[in-house]
Amino acid sequence: MSRRLLLAGLGAATLGIPSRMALAQPAATPRRGGTLTAIVQPEPPILVSALNAGAPTGVVSTNIFDGLFTYDWDMSLKPCLAQSWTLAADGLSLTFRLRPGVKWHDGQDFTAEDVKFSLEEIWRKIHPRGRATFAAVEAVETPDPLTVTLRLRQPSPVILSALNAYEAQILPRHIYAGGDALANPANLKPVGTGPFRFREWVRGEHIILERNPDYWDEGKPYLDRIVFRIVPDAAARAALLETGQAQYAPYSPVPLSDVARLRALPGLAVETRGYEWISPWLFLEFNLRKPELKDRRVRQAIAHAINRDIIAKTVWHGFGKPAVSTVPSSLTRFHNPDVPKYPFDVKKAEALLDEAGFRRGADGMRFALSHDYLPYGDDYRRTGEYVRQALRRVGIDLTLRSQDTPSYLRRVFTDYEFDISSSWASSFSDPQIGVQRLFWSKAINKGTPWTNASGYSNPEMDQVIEAAQRAVDPAERARLFREMQALAATDLPNLPLIELHFFTVHAKTLRDVATGPDAAYSSLKHAWLEG
Repeated sequence: MSRRLLLAGLGAATLGIPSRMALAQPAATPRRGGTLTAIVQPEPPILVSALNAGAPTGVVSTNIFDGLFTYDWDMSLKPCLAQSWTLAADGLSLTFRLRPGVKWHDGQDFTAEDVKFSLEEIWRKIHPRGRATFAAVEAVETPDPLTVTLRLRQPSPVILSALNAYEAQILPRHIYAGGDALANPANLKPVGTGPFRFREWVRGEHIILERNPDYWDEGKPYLDRIVFRIVPDAAARAALLETGQAQYAPYSPVPLSDVARLRALPGLAVETRGYEWISPWLFLEFNLRKPELKDRRVRQAIAHAINRDIIAKTVWHGFGKPAVSTVPSSLTRFHNPDVPKYPFDVKKAEALLDEAGFRRGADGMRFALSHDYLPYGDDYRRTGEYVRQALRRVGIDLTLRSQDTPSYLRRVFTDYEFDISSSWASSFSDPQIGVQRLFWSKAINKGTPWTNASGYSNPEMDQVIEAAQRAVDPAERARLFREMQALAATDLPNLPLIELHFFTVHAKTLRDVATGPDAAYSSLKHAWLEG
């Protein structure tokens, strides 16, 4: 198999990524020093993305940890902890040559053993997507301290799409080996190789990172310190940005109704680049263990009862568009626009519920369900409120449940004590990384967030997913993932609502914020503050 064939799925055209020429800006000399006040919301439960793939954890932890590579705007690999990579002619081995002289923040040497440990014990066992991404890895060899070779059962095009500091975060073997990684104290006081060192975490207030003076990328980072403030109130976040008390906030941090006003201010910028690699979408997930939701007709009725246009245009103020399938349309090579669809149709919803045997009672209701919405801000709460109104209209009494992030994660992904949950997922540049985990029965992994929480298990779906994992030919992989989408839309274990359009708000004095398609999950080592 040729290198070109392996990389066929990484082209910028599939993501609508602008060319580097289009992004070119007049060069300015970076200024060294200064403290950046950033906002992270909600508060991350831990600071290690390899163990918790939530967005808040990723925003902070990718400043502390490095990956083997990062990505250029055309999705080509850029060296990080690995300086180069070599693919065997038959596609069955992938070798990385690591950067010499890299130190962990505690002074220990970074070596190939850290990569081997992270892949074998963390990415493939704990990470919500790693077991699928690295499923083809048969063995990890470390012939010397700076060389890692992956022996593959079959060629695996997906691996090179998942090697940055967020998706394949490398942890220090000398700290994590031999114990329960999820209970390791270093999850709260992380030790990485990245441009910033962990300094302090005051729960409910702030997380402080300081410049790593021994960072391998000479001269970086430019900032002396980053203070991530934890600000639950959306209006307060907007006020901090407007008054200059905070200079950086990713992942749509302000009320959507405030964006036009903030964008018009002379000192603020609204940046939409840096999310291309993520390709996010918002969905409802149904717990198929619940009696009412076991019946596919009930799930179809819920789909017909919801107007996605209202969610996109009114609830999300146009920062999204109605979703057609579980693979967003931005992934043009994989997206299937011809899946079974459930247009807004209240009469059809009512008929399906009647057909399923759930007729209205004396109070007008058919049955009651709960809805645990993602506790990431008002936009998710408002989405839940709309869904509640829509379902009550067809006789489903829906109760919204609000909670903090750790409680939400435990309830949905550990205890499975929910009826309907709402969340968003990153599709990334390949459905094998970000989408199949929601439908593959082998991704049901109690206690691991953002995996298959619905309990959905269909042998036909598993067969399609596993065939896509093995497929080498890009056209065949794309065909199989289109089939996966059709099955998902037929069985409906979750309901795609909208494709999300995230943005970052930052001070115009903060430069070089978006330096690649994965910028929202990359370090701020290139960022600098004008004097």
